[in-house]
Amino acid sequence: MTSVRLEAITWDRLADLLAERLFDLEPTDGSPWPRIAFDGAPAARPGDLAARVAEGLRARGRPSRVVDTHGFLRPASLRFEYGHHDVDAYYDGWFDTRALWREVFGPLEPGGTGRILPDLWDPATDRATRSPYVELPPGGLLLLHGPLLLRHWFPFDLSVHVRLSPGSLRRRTPEGEQWTLPAFERYERETDPASGADVLVRADDPRHPAWNG
Repeated sequence: MTSVRLEAITWDRLADLLAERLFDLEPTDGSPWPRIAFDGAPAARPGDLAARVAEGLRARGRPSRVVDTHGFLRPASLRFEYGHHDVDAYYDGWFDTRALWREVFGPLEPGGTGRILPDLWDPATDRATRSPYVELPPGGLLLLHGPLLLRHWFPFDLSVHVRLSPGSLRRRTPEGEQWTLPAFERYERETDPASGADVLVRADDPRHPAWNG
């Protein structure tokens, strides 16, 4: 990871500044729907930041839709084909990227319908959610959050990486999920999301984040 100067900030102020930045964001490919990544391990809680930003956008009169990639997990028979603690399977095969392309990114391409599927699979029941499609109006933003997002070629117009140091990630990851930690080590090594993201947020102290402005 390249050394980056970070400034202390509150979560509320961070969300407000991001909403302000996103308000005028226009995709470079001509799509009317900006697509934003909130990348981070589950312990970093990137979805919390995405929800705060969505509220900031709503207050400014800009519609958005928060989508969690955990709603696009593959069925348990595929996730656990090589055992319940297979790191390579978690890294490469837990999330249904084809479904994300088809149901989320495809409809938001230039000339798309704007009708996206907010989720596809419920890991608790291991069944399809059967959620209805929702329409994102032109100018509405997709706020997609989840782990390992920046290793795919998703067409994000801006990316936010919520980072935990290895020690913080270990401490804040539940015991039953500690087996996933090597996947995040590999992600750091192969993708270097802290350097590749447009916005870097350090969340080692959950009460006092810092960011690169």
